[in-house]
Amino acid sequence: MTLKFPFVTEKAMVLLENQSKLQFLVTHEATKDDIKREVEKAFGQKVKGVRTLMNMHGEKKAIVSFENEKAAEEILSRLGIM
Repeated sequence: MTLKFPFVTEKAMVLLENQSKLQFLVTHEATKDDIKREVEKAFGQKVKGVRTLMNMHGEKKAIVSFENEKAAEEILSRLGIM
């Protein structure tokens, strides 16, 4: 399992509303292709791009953008977060 859980903060919500991007905490071994495949398989939405970074706490975070503008909001509401 590549994805751990959605990363939801105020900053992440601004990114969601303005750019339709979701953030996930992922495993250290996860590659961008792994993350893309897993998100498309789990949520059934086409991924446009994936950016990754390591935060100060040593956790790997992925920022995922979608082809469909409303996909990110739809995924969060399906998960019961929004």
